[in-house]
Amino acid sequence: MLLVKPTMIGMVSKDTRLCISLSARPSNNGTRFHNFLYAQLGLDYVYKAFAPRDIEAAVAGVRGLGIRGAAVSMPYKEAVIPLVDALAPSASAIHSVNTIVNDDGVLTAYNTDYSAVAQLIERLGRPTSAPVLVQGAGGMAKAVVAAFADAGFEDVTVAARTESRGRALAEQYGARWVPSPEPGAEIAVNATPLGMEGGPEAETLAFPEPVIEAAGAVFDVVALPAETPLVKAARERGKDVVTGAEVAVLQALEQFVLYTGVRPSPEQVAEAAEYMRTGTAPADRA
Repeated sequence: MLLVKPTMIGMVSKDTRLCISLSARPSNNGTRFHNFLYAQLGLDYVYKAFAPRDIEAAVAGVRGLGIRGAAVSMPYKEAVIPLVDALAPSASAIHSVNTIVNDDGVLTAYNTDYSAVAQLIERLGRPTSAPVLVQGAGGMAKAVVAAFADAGFEDVTVAARTESRGRALAEQYGARWVPSPEPGAEIAVNATPLGMEGGPEAETLAFPEPVIEAAGAVFDVVALPAETPLVKAARERGKDVVTGAEVAVLQALEQFVLYTGVRPSPEQVAEAAEYMRTGTAPADRA
């Protein structure tokens, strides 16, 4: 870990360590969160988002250029698995990756989405008897279903258009598969890109209205925008809401610790989260 004086923050040198994100639709979330904390803590790191055209070449670049770490977003969470050297338990258990750490050319993959979702499930405070509906069958959906299963929830349904993937995920965790969301779940979770800013379905309501009406809590993993069409619809109906922005903060914090070995204070994390959301530092608002 390299430390610099606060007066040097913002200057990049040959010793500056680079961390990146690899996403089909990169946002400023990680860039703002990580760079804010680097500056706060006087760490000689810089973070930059990328939209790789070739994921194999991108991961090879992480290794070859000595990039310290890489966040991995949809649709690469499974595609990077054969490209790394080792899977941490958090990634191997669900066969999905959202973080790569480079230790002198050895790439180890982690999944901090899982720990973030687990914390938010606990915060919801619902009994484990509550029916859960998870829409999606990709890497994020795997993290969500695994977190609910490990928390003791027994009535979990996976809604996925691709039957083979949906059934496989459901069977792995003792859940059931349906081709499309059905009303009746107490907790409804969207783990697809529906409602994601910049995508072809940015204005799409992730669940039919009857599913939202029947739920007591709605959980959307889409981080950008924080107020997705699903989140807005759930708030209007007075539901308990968990947003993708909350997931983004918690998982990014664990990535930050993996990259730097430093755990920021809760106050610093709160400030970084606010900067991530608004793009305005607390000092700028004073």
